[in-house]
Amino acid sequence: MNATAIIDRDMQCLLGLPFDAITLEQSVIHLLKAIDDKERCFLSTPNLNFAISTQSDNAFFDSVVDSDLSVADGMPLIWVAKLLGIPITERVAGSTLFDELSKQKVSDKKIKVFFFGGQEGVAELAHQNLNETSAAMESCGFYDPGFVSVDEMSSANIIETINSCEPDFIVVALGARKGQEWIQQNKETLDASVISHLGAVINFVAGNVERAPVVWQRLGMEWLWRIRQEPSLWKRYLFDGLAFIRLMLINVLPLAVYDRFLRRTASFHIPSDIKLENQETLTLRLTGSIHHGVMDDIKQQFSKVIEDFDEDVVIDCEHLAYLDSAFIASTLLFQRYLNEQGRLLVLSNVPARIVRLLSLSSVSERFTLS
Repeated sequence: MNATAIIDRDMQCLLGLPFDAITLEQSVIHLLKAIDDKERCFLSTPNLNFAISTQSDNAFFDSVVDSDLSVADGMPLIWVAKLLGIPITERVAGSTLFDELSKQKVSDKKIKVFFFGGQEGVAELAHQNLNETSAAMESCGFYDPGFVSVDEMSSANIIETINSCEPDFIVVALGARKGQEWIQQNKETLDASVISHLGAVINFVAGNVERAPVVWQRLGMEWLWRIRQEPSLWKRYLFDGLAFIRLMLINVLPLAVYDRFLRRTASFHIPSDIKLENQETLTLRLTGSIHHGVMDDIKQQFSKVIEDFDEDVVIDCEHLAYLDSAFIASTLLFQRYLNEQGRLLVLSNVPARIVRLLSLSSVSERFTLS
């Protein structure tokens, strides 16, 4: 566990999920460094379907919070971020990220990729095509587990088969929920540096599905191109579209209005402060307006609590006047580390305006409020 990740990561909460505020170029550099340093990086690429599905699936949600890098893969997410004034300005599509890595010929050693999953025969085809076309990658193996449970495809023999190929990057294609669950269950025993569910990538590399033209991607119309090639996807996109409209009406638009209102009040300009007290309970007392510009001290204290203490934690919000998406995202990550240590986080004395901000940000049920 490396608690300094709380300090190092610039995170924002969008539609209830934590995202790294990072560009495509920065993401490429991040993954290359993880591979060079042989550090494990669980990469998640949440799109609109993730955002919708995680609203009602706690395990799916946890898999995103547990990720070491979470990038916004979907133009609707970028549009919402712009509306809310959240500094996530660039879509980082998983397929684009993989494609960029496949072109990064920076040393004599190629990135070794292992394809896991996909429809019958697709992983093998992706394996062959990558070795014929990529300057910076080579496929070291593939495995199709078939339509079995996550437990069945997590056997010691399968994990050993993957590890014996010594991959740097495992591309998983099992369907988003199942893929994230498989990674969660096996990431500690897999030796690869980068592990990610990139369902579309395996099809694109195999060549059995053509990716939408760039102009379609920029217009947020890639879903329509996908339906054209994979008609069975129309039901998923219809459900996601209707759920997105509901989120916009119930959460996003009210949050945009309420947040703009609060930013124009005197409360937004109250200086922020955080104090750590360790008497009967380990307590972080927050004061004033906490937003992206003042998060350094907050994250330093979060990291200190993780590294230097072992008790449950209370964040006293009685004198908290304002919070933004950066604080929410860092607090979700803070809670993740505490839970990994078997510790609990409670937000106490939460003012009504803060409860409302949490609710409109789709995270009130992610925290214990008292």
